[in-house]
Amino acid sequence: MPAPDPQPPERPERPDGSSPRIVAVVVTFNRRALLERLLAVLRRTPGLAEVVVVDNASTDGTGELLASADGTGVPVHAVTLPENRGGAGGFHAGLALALERGADLAWLMDDDGVPEDGCLAALLEHGDEFDFWGPAVLAEQDPSRLCFPIRIPGGSSVVHRMADVEAAAVGGVVPDIVIPFNGVLVTRALAERIGLPREEFFIWGDDVEYLWRAQRDGARVGTVVGSRFLHPATDDLGTPLMFGRTTYNHSPSDLKHYCMARNNTVNLRDHRGWPHVAAFLLKTLWFYTLTRPSAARLRLSASAVRAGLRGDFTGHRRFLG
Repeated sequence: MPAPDPQPPERPERPDGSSPRIVAVVVTFNRRALLERLLAVLRRTPGLAEVVVVDNASTDGTGELLASADGTGVPVHAVTLPENRGGAGGFHAGLALALERGADLAWLMDDDGVPEDGCLAALLEHGDEFDFWGPAVLAEQDPSRLCFPIRIPGGSSVVHRMADVEAAAVGGVVPDIVIPFNGVLVTRALAERIGLPREEFFIWGDDVEYLWRAQRDGARVGTVVGSRFLHPATDDLGTPLMFGRTTYNHSPSDLKHYCMARNNTVNLRDHRGWPHVAAFLLKTLWFYTLTRPSAARLRLSASAVRAGLRGDFTGHRRFLG
C-alpha cells in the first residue's frame, strides 16, 4: 500500500478555532538554481498555505522559472520588482504582500537557505510561546556548526557549535535570541504593531533592526533547537579580533561592507545608544588597522558611517552594476 500523505503539524489556532494561514516569504536575486532547490522543499511542506516569492529584477532566468511553475504542491505566488531593492526592499514588499494575502504567520527566508524536513513543524510546536521565533541556522557545509556565531544570552563568549546551543536550551528552546530572516516565523499581530522591515537599508542589518524593533515592542523571541535551517557559511563572518575577545563581520564585497557599516551605525544609534556606536567604530578601526590592514577599507567605512549619521541611504548604489 502507498504511504499515507504526511499530516499537517499541530499549530496554534485562530481565536475562532481554525488553523492559522502560514505564508512563506522568499526573497531572491540571480540565484535561480538555489531558488529552485528551496521551492522544491517548500512546495512539499505540510501546513504551509502559500509561498510568496519576491524577485529583485533577476536577470538569470529566475522570472522564467517562476512563470513555468507546474502548479503541484503548495502554491507559489511570485512578484517581480521593477529594480533590485536588495534583501531589505524584498522583505518589505514580501511581508506586506503576505499580510495582504491573509497570512497569520509569515515564514521569512532568503533564497540560499533551505529548511530541513520538519523545520516548520518543530517551530509550530512552540507557537503559543513566541511572537518572533526561528530555527537553529546551521552551516550547510558542516551542520555541526552554526552558520552565524552567536552569544548565548547570559554568557560572555561567542559560540560556533550547535552543541553549545543545545546545551543552553531549556525545554528545547533558547529564549531571547534568533537569527532573523533565516526561516523565522513572525506573527501577523506583531507585524501590524511594528510595521515592515526598513527597505532603505538595501542589504545588511535590516533583519537585526526588525528583531530589535520587535524586542523593544515586547515581542517574545526564541530559537527552537529541534528546528534546523541550513545556510551556506561565510568564513569571514564573525572573524575574531582584539585577541579573540570579540568578532567582526568582515566581507570582501565593498557593497556589503558599505551597507554593513552604514546600517550598523544607524541600528546601534537608534536601538543601543552612542557608546555602542563608539565601540563599533573602535572595532572597525582595529580590524582594518591591525587584523587586516586596509587604508581603502577604512576610508570606505568612514564614508558609510557618515552617510548613516546623515540618514543618506543612497550611497550603496554606486556599487551596483
